[in-house]
Amino acid sequence: MENVLRPLIVLGGSVVLTLLIGWAVDLLLRRADARHSETGLWGRLRRARVPFQFVLCVALLRGSYDQAQVAREYSADVGRILTLVLIGSTAWLIVGIATAIVETSYSRYANAHRDPARVRRVRTQVTLIQRVVSAIVGVVAVAAMLLTFPAMRAAGASLLASAGIIGIVAGVAAQSTLANLFAGMQIAFGDMVRLGDTVVVDGEWGTVDEITLTFLTVRTWDERRITMPVSYFVSKPFENWSRGSAQMTGIVFFQVDHSAPVDAMREQLRDILRECPAWDGRDYGLAVTDSTPNTMEVRALVTAKDADDIWTVRVTVRERMIRWLTEEHPYALPRVNTADAALPPGHTNGQPPRPDRGRVHEPPRTGPGRG
Repeated sequence: MENVLRPLIVLGGSVVLTLLIGWAVDLLLRRADARHSETGLWGRLRRARVPFQFVLCVALLRGSYDQAQVAREYSADVGRILTLVLIGSTAWLIVGIATAIVETSYSRYANAHRDPARVRRVRTQVTLIQRVVSAIVGVVAVAAMLLTFPAMRAAGASLLASAGIIGIVAGVAAQSTLANLFAGMQIAFGDMVRLGDTVVVDGEWGTVDEITLTFLTVRTWDERRITMPVSYFVSKPFENWSRGSAQMTGIVFFQVDHSAPVDAMREQLRDILRECPAWDGRDYGLAVTDSTPNTMEVRALVTAKDADDIWTVRVTVRERMIRWLTEEHPYALPRVNTADAALPPGHTNGQPPRPDRGRVHEPPRTGPGRG
């Protein structure tokens, strides 16, 4: 009977104690979050309650497993397994706590500063710091798991002796990976590109959607995702429309007939922009920039507060200006000239006249016997 009750008491007691302690800690976090709701830290720490309970339960089982006296011949193996699980769950808990602290710091900064560029820069840095911390914790956890095996501890001296050679070989083999790693850190703290920036890369226009230590993802206007190594952004030129001020200037070209009313088009552009909410009111203009034998090129210049609004202004001006020309001045639209060309004097039916100089004129003949 004792052989049955002892394991049940040990296992059941560990589970019950874990649930009680987890409930008490969660209650304290809820109360702290209610009192200090402006920080948000306590509410984010509650997300780590599952790994906390897992760590607590495994630790209690690891400490009390010997008292259960179950499968004594496998006691060492079970203890090692519990140790491995405890190390992994502890790493999980540390990452959760670090994530809560980092997100809280970013939220405070975002609420205190209204500059979108600075907020995006801090967000990029915080995201990469969070990834670095997670990677370091993961590496340490894996190393700690390996050291629980006696064979790994015995081989520790030889591993340390050959660490220099292994490091050189690994550095040569993974030089592209290391280049991307250092490029990611340079992007994060060099403020070259940030999350949410509008960029043009290889002719593709989009928004930076994700930045990791090795790659960067750009979300295009048609919802595609372009994934590129971060080393690209430190070795090749690219356009960052969000760098500095987000204000932008856009142009719209029109091909019209030479008889188009340019002054009336300029006034119509002003009326269109006044009715367009995306126009920021800074500047506008319309001028003839080029001409061909059949048409002339008219350029409309508009401004907006950011890349999204400049796109809206451009398409609005293009649509409404073409509609206005079609309805009010149809003669101003490009035409294909099908009229006959005016011929020079003396030309008939497109053939030049025959020259009369040097031609011999014979007298007219009136009869067969006349000579």
